[in-house]
Amino acid sequence: MNILELIDNEQMAKLAEGKALPDFQPGDTVIVNVKVKEGERSRVQAYEGVCIARMGGGLHQSFTVRKISYGEGVERVFPLFSPNIDSIKVVRRGKVRRAKLYYLRDRRGKSARIAEKPETAAEKAARVEAKTVAKAAKTAATKDAAAAKA
Repeated sequence: MNILELIDNEQMAKLAEGKALPDFQPGDTVIVNVKVKEGERSRVQAYEGVCIARMGGGLHQSFTVRKISYGEGVERVFPLFSPNIDSIKVVRRGKVRRAKLYYLRDRRGKSARIAEKPETAAEKAARVEAKTVAKAAKTAATKDAAAAKA
């Protein structure tokens, strides 16, 4: 591994430290929470759409999300390790056979739909496991807060 790869890996670990980046691919519907700064105020804005492409590798990965806003198609390219991305959540997995879904730009209505990929037993077990761990952590945190209060 050369020095550039080492630096890239260090930076990726540093930038991905506070947030969980889910595994997603083109065809998946995602919600990207983006930090927006308006004057002095800062807020988080949700951008929900279909991931139509993933580009690059390493620290310079980016992905394109397409949504329909007021009847007009809107695409936005996000760098994966951007500090402006608060979180990414996968809403549903799409079943596609292409890496780039640019053909969706020309489609409208039913022909632009993407079939949902069925969840495997292993994926379901992992999801249930993560949910129970999160619930246990939440109850432990509330007990700690109650004990500290008393």
